[in-house]
Amino acid sequence: MIKILKNFLEKKLIRQNIKYTGIGILIGISLCLVTAVFSNQITFKRLFLNILFSVSITLSISNTFSFFKKYTDNFTRSFWQFILLYYLCNFMGMVIGVEICYVIISFVYHFPYDFLNHLQEYKFNAVVVFIAGTLMLFYLLQQRNSENALKAKEADLIRINQLKTQAELQALQSKINPHFLYNALNAITSLIHEDPDKAEDMTIKLSKLFRYSINSQQENFCSLNEEIDILNTYLAIEKVRFGHRIHFDIQIEENLGNVQFPRFLLQPLVENALKHGLKNTYENGILAVKIYKPQKEIIVSIADNGIPFPEELIAGYGLQSTFDKLKLLYPEKHEIEMINQPKKEIKITIPLTV
Repeated sequence: MIKILKNFLEKKLIRQNIKYTGIGILIGISLCLVTAVFSNQITFKRLFLNILFSVSITLSISNTFSFFKKYTDNFTRSFWQFILLYYLCNFMGMVIGVEICYVIISFVYHFPYDFLNHLQEYKFNAVVVFIAGTLMLFYLLQQRNSENALKAKEADLIRINQLKTQAELQALQSKINPHFLYNALNAITSLIHEDPDKAEDMTIKLSKLFRYSINSQQENFCSLNEEIDILNTYLAIEKVRFGHRIHFDIQIEENLGNVQFPRFLLQPLVENALKHGLKNTYENGILAVKIYKPQKEIIVSIADNGIPFPEELIAGYGLQSTFDKLKLLYPEKHEIEMINQPKKEIKITIPLTV
């Protein structure tokens, strides 16, 4: 029973009619008190009739206005058209309300009902409706202005947050670890005299990596194929430094090449594994990147056989940039796991975007 009553009260039209019934009762009591000042008496019949007329007219006006507004949205876009409709509904609702009252009174007090023949009542109620309706109009306009101002502030806040998020993402995408740049340039310098062709090739790859970073700042996603291409460019540079000390293995599940993937996500993670996990590895190092789709999500695994993650991890550039980017792109829709057993890996789960 309570659930039925709750569902009943949740309907907009029901709530509106309950609200305007209360307003009608207050208007009826107020009119009765005003007339009592001049006549020095209040009778139950007078109180009943005042409340009956007020509630009936108020409900008729509110429902008439709701009906016309629902089917004349284009007409009421103009402010003055809205005002015209409002007062038209007020007086139409007044007439309907008065006639409903006389139907009820004819049954209660047993006298014949005379349709649309209550001119005196129309005159009196027209004045009351105009005054009460105008006061209500000021309230509605004030409420509408407040709602519009609130919506405008909310829209501005959403825009500001979007711009802030975009700026933060662009800042993250434009970052290249200065340590990597320093090491890459040192490697190029040492190769210039020993192997000029390899130094030239490394310089071209470094240029490609920076071009990718600079040109991609306006977009947050790219195809997984593009992301793997830039990762391979980065690894080609690092292979010059590490030589045969580390074996790189990249596995991508078939048919995932064209899915949308966060731009510049893999390179910082791989760099973090090389810089921290494999920094003291002089032979037989393994760094494996695996990307697969179990269901409606993508799992990214970056695994190495280097130093395990510490119990209290302090995120450096690679991890922190990843955490920040995923938080901005997938708020509360991603997972990051730092695993040491049975193998050391970072596992990231993100939604599948085609």
